[in-house]
Amino acid sequence: MSPLLTGLTWLLVFQCIGEVLVRATGAPVPGPVVGMVLLFALLRWRAVRGDRGGDAEPAGLAVAADGLLKHLSLLFVPAGVGVMLHASRLADEWLAILVALVVSTVAAIAATALTMRALMPREDESDPPGNPR
Repeated sequence: MSPLLTGLTWLLVFQCIGEVLVRATGAPVPGPVVGMVLLFALLRWRAVRGDRGGDAEPAGLAVAADGLLKHLSLLFVPAGVGVMLHASRLADEWLAILVALVVSTVAAIAATALTMRALMPREDESDPPGNPR
């Protein structure tokens, strides 16, 4: 089996697992997001366990991910069509949409900054700046 097909199979299996879990539990989260979190957890677990030898990354996953990223712009076409289809509704509700976009952008930036701050290693107060440990 080709690496690309193997990688796409990994992605689709985890998307399917996420969909099944969401439908079974009624969680208010998209199934592909749950699948992506599960795949991330598996990759982290394999990376931690990978110090005994072997590959922490399933075969072909990087090939499939690179292939999808090369054509990422095509995935925005349906969203653009939706915007054009509902242009009159956007014109009627532009203020609410603008407020939602600004608030969600600020919230995403704040969440990213707080996550980065929590995950970055802390420097001791006694160490001079720029001095490697």
